[in-house]
Amino acid sequence: MEVLDLKKRLAKLYKPSARLPVLVKVPPMRFLMIDGKGGIGGEGFQDAVKSLYGLAYPVKFAAKKQLGLVYPVMALEGLYWNADGSENISIDNRESLSWRLMIMLPDAVPGELVERTREKVATKKDLPRLADVRVQTFSEGPSVQILHMGPYADEGPAVKRLFDFAAEQGFEVAGAHHEIYQSDPNKVDTTKLKTVLRYPVRKP
Repeated sequence: MEVLDLKKRLAKLYKPSARLPVLVKVPPMRFLMIDGKGGIGGEGFQDAVKSLYGLAYPVKFAAKKQLGLVYPVMALEGLYWNADGSENISIDNRESLSWRLMIMLPDAVPGELVERTREKVATKKDLPRLADVRVQTFSEGPSVQILHMGPYADEGPAVKRLFDFAAEQGFEVAGAHHEIYQSDPNKVDTTKLKTVLRYPVRKP
């Protein structure tokens, strides 16, 4: 049975240092995705999270049974941007942001398997946004990132470090605020939360 160790293979992207920002090149990757606007952390947001996980785990089990493929369900990720498309978002004003939640999906898992699994899940669970989850490739390319430890509300200094580091390397930030949640806020004290912060960059 094939074992796909994504956590080890992608360690440079998903386990950065908390001490220093780094420049990485993020390859195109497939995800289960769902979009929303405002209410971050609220009921609608949580419905989206539950729908993502409610599909991701059954797909994982189906891949093992039908394809002989074993892989871990990866961390929840979130992209955040201004609803009007303007840049320089303020992560302090999360209620006004649009968002996209994502969980990585291995390339070896075909879309047809996802759809068959969705149909089965729909007959067993009441997930309000299950139908809104889609499979899509996301290309981020050159990016800066760092590991933030602590409450989400305290990300400001780490974000500034990323912007400053990007400028020092001759880049400018060119995309959505990206968070990768390495901790479950329902199980870990907020002071111990681990969140990868990432921004795509480009040459000005």
